[in-house]
Amino acid sequence: MNARTIDYNKLHRQVDEHPYPLLFATISGAHLYGFPSADSDFDLRGVHLLPLENVLGLDACDETVEREGVREGLEMDLVTHDAKKFFGLMLKKNGYVLEQLLSPLVVHTTPEHEELKTIAKDCITRHHAHHYLGFAATQWKLFHKEDPPRVKPLLYVYRVLLTGTHLMRTGEVEADLLKLNEEAGLPYMDELVERKLSGSEKGKLDAADLTLHEKEYKRLVGELEAAAEKSTLPERASGKAALNDLLVRLRLQSFSAEVK
Repeated sequence: MNARTIDYNKLHRQVDEHPYPLLFATISGAHLYGFPSADSDFDLRGVHLLPLENVLGLDACDETVEREGVREGLEMDLVTHDAKKFFGLMLKKNGYVLEQLLSPLVVHTTPEHEELKTIAKDCITRHHAHHYLGFAATQWKLFHKEDPPRVKPLLYVYRVLLTGTHLMRTGEVEADLLKLNEEAGLPYMDELVERKLSGSEKGKLDAADLTLHEKEYKRLVGELEAAAEKSTLPERASGKAALNDLLVRLRLQSFSAEVK
């Protein structure tokens, strides 16, 4: 990922306009995955903290805040969840939230963000493989729907399969396809990424490539399934108590700040 493509000052200003206090905001999507095109938007993801009046009543509101559009010349897609919702997703074997939480492309952070990253280690299980297998299958269907097929969904297929396999083998979340391929050694990957980087979001593949990628998709699915079977990761997450403690502390701190 080319750091010069990210104007953090502009992203900071967008995050500063969020209606609620943020625990963190990071960059996800193509920039995190290592293959942003010139026209790729910025996927900002994070966690906000709702005031007590929003969470104590009968009607929950703003558990998820979504904003998109072009601001200061940057196309952005901002999505944040309230801490309770995000913590719940961390306990549901959701690979997305772990990737967002642990993204090295940090726009906004707090001490609680660092604490949450530590707790995340106790939320990873061997069943996260199902998340990556499911997402790969969805992207593979999208890849096959178009004629000629696009490079972008194929890169997403490879990215999630390699991320899932790496997670099962090491217990570490790595979302950058280029870093993952240092271990996987797929000989065609650099060329695919280069086509995505130098072209548009709608870069196409030649039909002659389909046979190769069909075989590779099946092979890598098998590798992820085998890695899950052999994984020493736990069956269940053990981070619930720590997440609960953090959430309670955050709510109490919020209340104390409101009454001052």
